[in-house]
Amino acid sequence: MSKLTLPVRLALLVAGTMLPLIVFAVGLAYSNYRQDRSEATRRVLETVRSMRLVLDSEVQRMTGGLQVLALGDSLQSGDFDGFRRLAVEFTSQYGGDSVLLLADRSGQQLFSTVTTEAASLPPRNNREIVERVFASKAPQYSDLFVGSTEKRPIVTVEVPVLRNGEVAYALSFSPPIAIFQKLVEQQRPNDQWTVSLLDTKARVFARTPNPAETFGKQASGALYDAMSHTPEAALSTVSLDGVALSSAFTRSQLTGWTVVAGVSESSLVAPLWRDIAITSLIGGILLLVGLTFAVRMATTIARGEMLHNLLIEELNHRVKNTLALMQAIAVQTFRSASRDERTKFEGRLGALAEAHNLLSQEKWAGSELRDVIARALQPFLLSNHDRIRMAGPAVPLSPRLAVVLSMIVHEIATNAAKYGALSNETGRVTLDWEVIADAPKPRLRLIWTETGGPPVTAPVQRGFGSRLIERSARDQLDGEATVDFLPRGVVCTVICTLDEAP
Repeated sequence: MSKLTLPVRLALLVAGTMLPLIVFAVGLAYSNYRQDRSEATRRVLETVRSMRLVLDSEVQRMTGGLQVLALGDSLQSGDFDGFRRLAVEFTSQYGGDSVLLLADRSGQQLFSTVTTEAASLPPRNNREIVERVFASKAPQYSDLFVGSTEKRPIVTVEVPVLRNGEVAYALSFSPPIAIFQKLVEQQRPNDQWTVSLLDTKARVFARTPNPAETFGKQASGALYDAMSHTPEAALSTVSLDGVALSSAFTRSQLTGWTVVAGVSESSLVAPLWRDIAITSLIGGILLLVGLTFAVRMATTIARGEMLHNLLIEELNHRVKNTLALMQAIAVQTFRSASRDERTKFEGRLGALAEAHNLLSQEKWAGSELRDVIARALQPFLLSNHDRIRMAGPAVPLSPRLAVVLSMIVHEIATNAAKYGALSNETGRVTLDWEVIADAPKPRLRLIWTETGGPPVTAPVQRGFGSRLIERSARDQLDGEATVDFLPRGVVCTVICTLDEAP
């Protein structure tokens, strides 16, 4: 009997030694699950914030284009036939379903890209937003409603057309809903996620998955209640498809629309069961090979967690740098909170967002100087693509240089649109650049030259835009910027030290 009991005793001894390790491994798997769930919640919140920036950037681009159209001579003089060419050119960027129209204070349509017969145009269905444009003298963004001309659900971007400081018309643009649908599909991390765009009444106008079945439906339950109390939160919800989600939402301060995203609870629990199954298998192996294998495995897991944490820290570093730059701009611009300064801030923020969009497309590996300049100047080229001539070699830029140069070019172009060569119909701009290689590090010299604009007079004092250009060139680009107010037009020269693009 002793020959039988000794193996059993040895087996019990090994089991007694290894079972606590197996229990510990299961506990570790559960702890990792709790940690992963917490990180998943943070990831969902970061995802909706990132999507909100992308949405705001796209809407700001539309708004900027409309504001440029609103300042054109054809609208200012009431020449609707002359305005039609610019309107059609603007809508062609967004596809055939887009509509641009003009309405008076009563909501009567005076112009539409749908038809040239102005007399047959019906009154606008959404009178409320027209009244808001006339009352606020600022851009407005609508909820989902049925358009009076096309008889289909739309959302609109509205800007005022000002004459002598008063609103003459409401310029309305209804982009294709497919633009927003494409945005949520592109931003969706994987098929375990549900992503939606909701208007201020919590109605869905873009969603994935099942966009057709949920379009126009209102959020319900915990999500609707939370949205009515706070502009941003993370919570557990049940989707319109009946799927349990770990969700988050954030409301855009620009449009009032809300971005909602959630990952299915089942996808979060599945790794726990997978880890427990793997742990059980490992436990069986541990009964055979002993503690050494467990120690090696724990070391591998620790290394994996270290790499994961390093990646998260790098992502947070990028986001914090971006937020710090946005905060600095806001503090300077809103120091004396006037309407003009708010408009300037929105333009600067739009330029920053466009630069970040370009860098995101390139996976933050840098970008080409010509692409950065073209993005920054896009709103100023709608009426005439030939007004700004660009010439220079291909220059790769690091992410830091791309963002700062985009802001500088935006400031120069904004000043030209208000006071310089882009403020009339005859002005022209030449933008030349070259790389200077006679220094320890190569330097970029960029020259903005205006001709044909109004007579030039040097300002009595420098504004924030001029200080932004000079300080950005000096402090962030390790260079300098000069502005010469010559009789024939302004000449701005920016010199900066080039980094190696990653």
